[in-house]
Amino acid sequence: MSNVINNNNVDPLANSRWNTDDTASSTTNNNGSLNQTDFLSLLTKQLAYQDPFKPVDNDQMISQMASFATVNGINSMSDQVGSLNEVMTSSQALQASTLVGQKVLVPTDTGYLPSGGTMSGMLTSSDPMQDVVVRVEDENGQLIKTINMGDLPAGNSRIEWDGTNNAGTPAAAGNYTIKAQALVGNTRTDLSVAAYANVESVTLGSASSGGVVLNLKGLGGIKLSDVLEVAKT
Repeated sequence: MSNVINNNNVDPLANSRWNTDDTASSTTNNNGSLNQTDFLSLLTKQLAYQDPFKPVDNDQMISQMASFATVNGINSMSDQVGSLNEVMTSSQALQASTLVGQKVLVPTDTGYLPSGGTMSGMLTSSDPMQDVVVRVEDENGQLIKTINMGDLPAGNSRIEWDGTNNAGTPAAAGNYTIKAQALVGNTRTDLSVAAYANVESVTLGSASSGGVVLNLKGLGGIKLSDVLEVAKT
């Protein structure tokens, strides 16, 4: 009776032929991820070292293989989407390159006046406007020009500034802000204003970095997707 071994005290892993060191070395690749070859190797070892009295369930094995196939498919799809984004970015870059030297309408009330030049913008209202007054201010908020535009219909209306101040003298080159007010109904209301800007160059970037950027004279960069309108110079 003294030679009887109590199975309850035996570590089932102590006598196992499973070699964890070999497994770790065979299933780890250089980038620390599990690829298809590693998965098949693991599955083979699992079958080789399974308990003959408790074999691996077929449904469980199929579930493992299906899970790996799903992950592999998702990774492949991610690569394809990345490639598609690169193609779309390249297409946008080609289109944007034709904008160099053109005017674009951008969602800002600040525009750049070149030396001896003019500046333009667009005001918007969903209702008819009466007694529309446009103020052009410099970077210090000083009034440079007042433009009376009278009554305007609902929608978009073009603003044109000839580049001179109220005394008729050409203003210095630089950035200027356009502000507009009108009677809408019976209320004096600030109107939404956007400014036109000249495209000097185009910066190409990936989709993750924001895509194509238009570099505007005197104003800096803006995303191509933020442009409201393209106009002739």
